[in-house]
Amino acid sequence: MQGYSGREDELLGRLRRIEGQIRGLQRMIEEDRYCIDVLTQISSATQALQGVATTMLDDHVRHCVRDAIEDGPDAADEKVDEALAVIHRLIKR
Repeated sequence: MQGYSGREDELLGRLRRIEGQIRGLQRMIEEDRYCIDVLTQISSATQALQGVATTMLDDHVRHCVRDAIEDGPDAADEKVDEALAVIHRLIKR
């Protein structure tokens, strides 16, 4: 069972809204909209994706990492390393 089990509908809803934002960005480019307006919408979509990522990371730590801690130090170290690697990818710019 994944850490986000039980939240699939919420996450999928958020991703569908983001998908709509991306389609809107495509239309803005097609319509030759003002660059600052496009960049503002890109920022908004980026923040929305980061919100989904942090929600999933929170669920991972609260479920997967916590469960691994109960399984012992080796399992815990593996899950902590996994979480740290994804955190580094998320904050890498």
